[in-house]
Amino acid sequence: MPRTTDAFKAHPGDHVTIEGHKVGDGRREGEILEVLGEPEHEHYRVQWEDGRETLFYPSSDATIRPKATRKKGAS
Repeated sequence: MPRTTDAFKAHPGDHVTIEGHKVGDGRREGEILEVLGEPEHEHYRVQWEDGRETLFYPSSDATIRPKATRKKGAS
């Protein structure tokens, strides 16, 4: 799901993946720390896997996945 829709809204803790733009570019992954903006123009404060935090405006090369939920009783 590249962008948020009425069926899915991003939340803190969700994960974002960006595919490389050209051959040789690696995939970037991060965690959404904060959802900003209006529902029609959401953007996010993201902490990337290298520890940097940036504001991120999703585009067609981004996938947002809900954070994994722990099952009761799981350790």
